[in-house]
Parts: sequence; C-alpha cells; structure tokens
Amino acid sequence: MNLLVTGAAGFIGSHFVLRHVAKHPEDTIVVLDLLTYAADKSFLDPVADKMTFVEGDIADQTLVESLITNHAIDVIVNFAAESHVDNSISDATPFLHTNVIGTQALIEVVKAHPSVRFLHISTDEVYGDVGDNDPSCAVDAPLRPSSPYSASKAAAEMLVLAAIRTFAIDAAITRCTNNYGPHQANEKFIPTVIRNALAGEPVPVYGTGKNKRDWIYVGDHCDAIERILEVNWVTDQRRVWNIGIDHEYENLEVAKMILDILGKSHDLITFVEDRKGHDWRYAVDSSETRTLGWAPTVPFQEGLRETIAWYKQRYS
Repeated sequence: MNLLVTGAAGFIGSHFVLRHVAKHPEDTIVVLDLLTYAADKSFLDPVADKMTFVEGDIADQTLVESLITNHAIDVIVNFAAESHVDNSISDATPFLHTNVIGTQALIEVVKAHPSVRFLHISTDEVYGDVGDNDPSCAVDAPLRPSSPYSASKAAAEMLVLAAIRTFAIDAAITRCTNNYGPHQANEKFIPTVIRNALAGEPVPVYGTGKNKRDWIYVGDHCDAIERILEVNWVTDQRRVWNIGIDHEYENLEVAKMILDILGKSHDLITFVEDRKGHDWRYAVDSSETRTLGWAPTVPFQEGLRETIAWYKQRYS
C-alpha cells in the first residue's frame, strides 16, 4: 500500500509509522504534519530514509490533493488533531480548524479520488462520560461530547459518516480509549505526573482524583488500527470501531502507581481545582474489534514502566 499518514510526528501517529514500517517495509509512507507544539519530527528519525515527510496543514486541500496524486496514495490514516482538552476550553478555534475543517478537506480529496480509503482516528470522548454502573459504550451509543475538543471530534465524525452515506466514500472511524506511552505530549496526565515526580515537584491531580479511564498502551492501539485496515469496510458494513482494554483505573490510582515505580512519596500528590466539564468515566465496548483477532498485549504496569523509562531518559 501507499499510505498518507497525517499527524505522524505526534504521539500515536509516530508509533503507527514506526510499527508499520517494521511490519510492512515494502509499503510507501508519506507523512503530513504541521509540526505544532505536540509534534516532534525526531520521533520518526529511525525510519527517515523509509518515508517522505511533508510539513503542512491537512486543511490545505491543494497540498493534500498533490500528495495523493504524486504518490499514488491508496489509504489516508488521519491522526492529525488538536487534542488537549484544557487548551480547547481556553480557545476552541484551533480545534475547529484542524479537527473539523481539516477533516472535511481530507473528505473532499477522497471524494475526488474514490479509490482512496480513509481511516479517521477519533476518540472515546465523543461518547461523553458514563456512570459507574453504566454499561460500556457500544459503537451505536449516542454521542454526548462534554468539551470543545470532544465536540470537534464528534463533528468530524459526523462529516465522515455523512460522506459515506451521501458520496459512498470508502471510510471508517476508530474510537480509542486513553493512550499512554513514549512520545506523548508533555502536558498530558501521565507525562505530567512523571515529569513532576522526577523533579520532586507537586503532582497535580484534578478534583478528588476518582475519575476513571481505560488506559491502553499506544502500541496496542496501533496494532488494532492495522487489523481494522485489513477489513473491507464496504462489504463488512462496520464503519465505526471501538478500541479499549476494558480495565479502568482512577486517576489517583495511576498517579500513585507512577510514584511507586519511581520510589517517590505519595505526599507529592496535590489536588487542584477540577477541570470544567470534567468527564467522570470513559468505557467502550471493543468486542467487535476483538473479532478481528486483536487483543491488547501490554499489561498496564509493564507499559507504565516502559513509559517512565523513556521519560526519565528524555528529562535527564
């Protein structure tokens, strides 16, 4: 395949490219990334000679069109997104530009090139939060986004689904739970805990720290994406795929695990004012994705240790 991978200098996208090159060295990969604050092109250095890197905006339809044509692209995998909830609360405008306008620009290109498949990477946050006793969200559960970030991702999904219905584009959507691992942007929860703990500084935890998340190691997420890319979405007729590990942890519990691994005192934990509209719990039903033969392989404690080791080297 010839793949255009957007946002691949970021966290999840960089892991996808690194793993895909290792598994499919015969494939051609073009990376399109705007290199915002959350990106680091050096993540892709190990495969720099096996891909083409282009700095640019997914909302630049002319640029995307040229990449599709010049590189005979078969598949677009769209990781490009503004994703930090706190930033979306401060200013939603960049989120609308990248997550909504950018996604529509990709759709327009795919409409003009019907043979190109389009996999849009979304988030479980589009479902909003669920109560402690509520069942996990199935792919047909209502979307109730709580933040400007998740609202922009839900809007992007609606555009993709509308294009599938109206223009018969060959597209699918993935909704994954919280990712963790090397390469994640510094402001995210787990990197913040690690960074502050290493420096002996207060570790901020929102509210009471009882909010629950289903943490998946980034490599497991990328493996699920690879399996979904193997599906013929038109004949299979499943257009939305949930990805999760079905094992939730409270934020406070995760902070304590990290401190224990680092040999730091729990006294570093400092409770801070809760985020506006903070979702209580996320949980998705990933049973359909597991029918593809996929299952997570990295236990949380093991993944945390690998993540911490990477950040210790990065912050040293």
